[in-house]
Amino acid sequence: MFKTYLNEFMLTLTKEKLDVETALKFVVLPTTGGTSIFVGTTRNNFQNRNVVTLFYEAYEPMAKSEMLKISLEAQKKFNVARICIMHRLGEVPIAESSIIIACSSEHRSNAINAVEFLINELKSKVPIWKKEIYAEGDFTWKENPEVFWKC
Repeated sequence: MFKTYLNEFMLTLTKEKLDVETALKFVVLPTTGGTSIFVGTTRNNFQNRNVVTLFYEAYEPMAKSEMLKISLEAQKKFNVARICIMHRLGEVPIAESSIIIACSSEHRSNAINAVEFLINELKSKVPIWKKEIYAEGDFTWKENPEVFWKC
């Protein structure tokens, strides 16, 4: 499990269940009036196929570095006080969280815009891969359409 706690960032890759309350406790400060949170969960279907679970893998050294880079960029661009990015690895059953991103700022629009920026940047730059496992027993490794290395 990887966890980085800097004053402004909590960045985590873990095989454990993710907890929204942990993210909120980290980002909310007495000086912040806006908090935004995104929670991505495993759904039971994709393009008329029954999904039974997801499985995530990461190239952790690069994933850690890229998570820090995008957090620094979001902090500078949106003037957010704190950022939490938690991504689950390994199996993520139906209805469980695979990612939580939370940001706090003085005003709501900064936090909302930072969360949207972070999820898009994470999907395009952080080397985390998702395998969808279907009810029929087969699976597909999914490619995010946002990835910058896409051929």
